[in-house]
Amino acid sequence: MDPPVYYSKAEFIETDTGNKVSRRATIAGPQNIILGGKTIIASGAIIRGDLRRSGTGHAVVISLGRYCLVGEGCIMRPPYKTYRGAFNYYPMKIGDHVHIGANSVVEAATIGNHVNIGKNCVIGKFTIIKDCAKIADNTIIPPNTVVPALALFSGSPGRFVEDLPESTQEVVESYTKQYYTRFQPLER
Repeated sequence: MDPPVYYSKAEFIETDTGNKVSRRATIAGPQNIILGGKTIIASGAIIRGDLRRSGTGHAVVISLGRYCLVGEGCIMRPPYKTYRGAFNYYPMKIGDHVHIGANSVVEAATIGNHVNIGKNCVIGKFTIIKDCAKIADNTIIPPNTVVPALALFSGSPGRFVEDLPESTQEVVESYTKQYYTRFQPLER
């Protein structure tokens, strides 16, 4: 088992469902964001739940599943387009056991379960990333790309590199659960 990753108890807020959110993260429009539980949002991350379709009431803008890791400095904002002259944001849905590396920018429509996005990636608007896919560090995925299940994409623009092994789901799930378990408050 890897050593613990310690964090300052003063910096993170822990919710009833075990989400750990850095006080140094920017969560805009929290009423429009759903966190599934046991999700970690690192310092400097920006999640834009305030960017939503015009209209009254609450709207789910960004939903993250369980055991998601949002790295330091990540920016997550819903995709948008102008359709028939009307500018609109569209919801972003992220599955369980998704790891987004530090300093990545995500404007995907859908990210499946057990997905690993590397550091310094740009995930273009309306991208769909299927289950168990992996995006290598420093990859730029153009808008509207569909990344198939169990595929590794890399490069700029991101292209298919190879198929991932069937064990990817177990490997990613074990990694996100272990990381969450190792993410411990530093008692002072």
